[in-house]
Amino acid sequence: MINRIQPGKRMSQAVTHNGIAYLAGQVADTASASLQDQTREVLKKIDALLAAAGTSKSKLLTIQVLLSNIADFAAMNEVYDAWIDPANPATRACYEARLADPNLRVEIIAVAAI
Repeated sequence: MINRIQPGKRMSQAVTHNGIAYLAGQVADTASASLQDQTREVLKKIDALLAAAGTSKSKLLTIQVLLSNIADFAAMNEVYDAWIDPANPATRACYEARLADPNLRVEIIAVAAI
């Protein structure tokens, strides 16, 4: 069974299928916020979507972090490291990418087991 969470015209914020939750790339709603605040906002959205899918960050499988400037890597990690479950870290890739809004500094995509 496929379950679409917060479906919209263009995409769903998450989709579950066969015990896996696939989250769309999450960005901050407050594009004018600092990188750290944007990261906190994105991780809060991920927590909410994981809960809606019936899972949690302890079951994350993989994460992709997109930064508009790779020089923000250490600052993003300060927030990320405080959030991630240290007993169950996911695989992760982090890279620089041009985001949809030039004021956005971080986007995070996640996949988790349910």
